[in-house]
Amino acid sequence: MTTNEKLKIIIIQELNLEEITPEEIDDEAPLFGEGLGLDSLDAVELVVQIQKHFGVEIKDMEEGRLAFRSINTLGGFIEERRAA
Repeated sequence: MTTNEKLKIIIIQELNLEEITPEEIDDEAPLFGEGLGLDSLDAVELVVQIQKHFGVEIKDMEEGRLAFRSINTLGGFIEERRAA
């Protein structure tokens, strides 16, 4: 399973997005606003889940803002941090 696939499953399960499947989440769609429609509380939960599942810490809002643009940017952020 790729990092992006695992992220989609985590987002659906941990944020209780029962009306969507992993296949329906576009890797390039924004996670917040008009994309998946996540909000700031979801962002906090995602930070916790990313640390729990991947061992990667998002240290501040600016880092999070860059990482949380889409599944692709978040997956790339995680892969980059895990490789370091």
